[in-house]
Amino acid sequence: MAKFNRFIEPIWGYVFISPWLLGLFVLTIGPMSQSFYLSLTAYNLLELPTWIGFGNYHEIFTDDKDFWKAMQVTFTYVVLSVPLKLFFALMVAMLLFRAIRGMSVFRAIFYLPSLIGGSVAISAIWRNLFGADGFLNKSLSIVGIQGIDWINTPGTALYTLVLLAVWQFGSSMVIFLAGLKQIPRDLYESASVDGASKIRSFFAITLPMLTPIILFNLVMQIIGSFQMFTQAFIVTKGGPINSTLVYALYVYQKAFAYFNMGYASALAWILLMIIAVFTALIFWSAKRWVHYET
Repeated sequence: MAKFNRFIEPIWGYVFISPWLLGLFVLTIGPMSQSFYLSLTAYNLLELPTWIGFGNYHEIFTDDKDFWKAMQVTFTYVVLSVPLKLFFALMVAMLLFRAIRGMSVFRAIFYLPSLIGGSVAISAIWRNLFGADGFLNKSLSIVGIQGIDWINTPGTALYTLVLLAVWQFGSSMVIFLAGLKQIPRDLYESASVDGASKIRSFFAITLPMLTPIILFNLVMQIIGSFQMFTQAFIVTKGGPINSTLVYALYVYQKAFAYFNMGYASALAWILLMIIAVFTALIFWSAKRWVHYET
């Protein structure tokens, strides 16, 4: 009986995790394998795929100027939006980390943009807000300032998308709030007894103790920023003059505007490798700046 139980218990374990295993193989590994195969073919959705090996990758890196433009726009977007979003998330979390009546309401209000900010409706509102006849320009005209068409000017279009991303700092803010609650209060009391100011305590206690949270938020925000699509598609559609042609939007154009699914699959795999490299570099550098209490 004991031998039978040792045999049957592992089987029950696999039975209980079978939904996850099914999702892993059917919804993740299966589509990824198919995508990698298509990246090695010429496939237009209407005919059978034709094997071309690494031809798509060769064309991307040697002949595709739009690819390099999309890379430039995407890296600019990531470099601007991620640090700003984390900075505002941490600052607002510090402000909301107080035992004041009704503070939970303010936390919910600041978190709300993260729930709706990525929606099509908000992107459409953002497009109207920064349009030539939008609310921003009308407000500026009241004080005698001549506005511009922010989303149709190459020099400013990308910054409107960065501002939209920064506005959605709520999810990172909530995580920072959770991290602030885990910092022992006696550390601040000891620092106060030693005469440390609040600014000194912030840099000597708060930031070092929050570095694991900063690491998590940094990785998640970088991954999300590299995959940004909805805002660029709705607000600017990649224009003007490809000034907001982010990488995910370029993949979409190749796949569903030009029906070059093999080429789009190769672009998607390149994006996966870029994200993997950046994530690996962040974790590699973490041992130099992330502080763990243990």
